[in-house]
Amino acid sequence: MVRAEKVHKSFGHVEVLRGIDLEVAPREVMCVIGPSGSGKSTFLRCINHLEKIDAGRLWVDGRLVGYREKGDKLHELRDKEVSAQRRDIGMVFQRFNLFPHMTALENVIEAPTRVKGMGKQEARERGAELLTRVGLGDRIQNYPNQLSGGQQQRVAIARALAMEPKLMLFDEPTSALDPELVGEVLDVMRGLAETGMTMVVVTHEMGFAREVGDTLVFMDDGLVVEAGDPRQVLTDPQHQRTQAFLSKVL
Repeated sequence: MVRAEKVHKSFGHVEVLRGIDLEVAPREVMCVIGPSGSGKSTFLRCINHLEKIDAGRLWVDGRLVGYREKGDKLHELRDKEVSAQRRDIGMVFQRFNLFPHMTALENVIEAPTRVKGMGKQEARERGAELLTRVGLGDRIQNYPNQLSGGQQQRVAIARALAMEPKLMLFDEPTSALDPELVGEVLDVMRGLAETGMTMVVVTHEMGFAREVGDTLVFMDDGLVVEAGDPRQVLTDPQHQRTQAFLSKVL
């Protein structure tokens, strides 16, 4: 579902990604951990071309992301073409990014009606189903400021699912939440994994990575340092840098 080859990304003189090679199979849940500044979130944003890569190749579902290849040269796609690619990729951010002037239901149906041209009635029915699925069936008419952080993040997940994506990206979805609200969001993500959704999750929640992840990737300084079965990486890390990081967070 995702294939990265030698992906590089710099901001000015700072090289944030220094040659990422990764593959995510369909239905796989890949959890990505690592210290702040290691390039985790940047890599996630490159997958749906929110950040343009400087070198290498990225494919989602067999299609090159953000570019068209002719011979051995890459030509950047037009904004409209990139937007069409993003329809298949759902993303949930640290901050919920909900429209404050819209109800939970209106937030969820905005993209399907505007981007996909779905009829209002169908979108409303589908939106209500999704909000029920994330445990918010009784909150569909509430505005974001009437919801807790955990509830807002669950609305954000329902909004991403409304576009029926093939792939879901989560960028530290619980890091902005109070500790007691983390579980309700992780429960929704756990349920998504059980349905077979392909997911790449940047997270600090090691318990979630151990229980739900199929693969655990440790990144540091713009590189993949170690990757493997989550239980094995967490209990018996092979790389010294992984050992040092886990000794501080477990």
